[in-house]
Amino acid sequence: MALNLAVLLSGGGTTLQNIIDHIEQGKLDARVACVISSRATAYGLERARNHNIPAFTVNRKDFGDDIDRFNAEIWQIIRAHKADLVVLAGFMSLLRVPTDYVHRIMNVHPALIPAFCGKGLYGHHVHEAVLAYGAKISGATIHFVDDQYDHGPIILQEAVPVLDD
Repeated sequence: MALNLAVLLSGGGTTLQNIIDHIEQGKLDARVACVISSRATAYGLERARNHNIPAFTVNRKDFGDDIDRFNAEIWQIIRAHKADLVVLAGFMSLLRVPTDYVHRIMNVHPALIPAFCGKGLYGHHVHEAVLAYGAKISGATIHFVDDQYDHGPIILQEAVPVLDD
């Protein structure tokens, strides 16, 4: 039986598209049950709609400092779509992990955790920090999500060299 995924994003949705492509190619036994964005203008929502995937916006700015209400809205959608696994695909807001989803939320971080991670270190910001520090190795980390940015049990890491040019 295919795994039901909820994909959370805040931007272009390239990771979502990669997941969709792998499902369509028969390389991933899953279905994207829903996509949730923290920004209404995220192109990832359009990618979802192009594949007839239910797409929702839970605009982080609408909730001010009330992170609990923001998270409650997200979890209501995830549970309504019976997601087995949640994939953070460039989701730029802190997601609180309810007890029934411990070790059921995954994230990809573009560095080797615990280096170059935390609030504000995402996308090109990570790579700029690696270069500014002068690191000779970087990489990517897939990990289970907990209640901190870029933290939680590591599933897989892959190192790559940082070249001078």
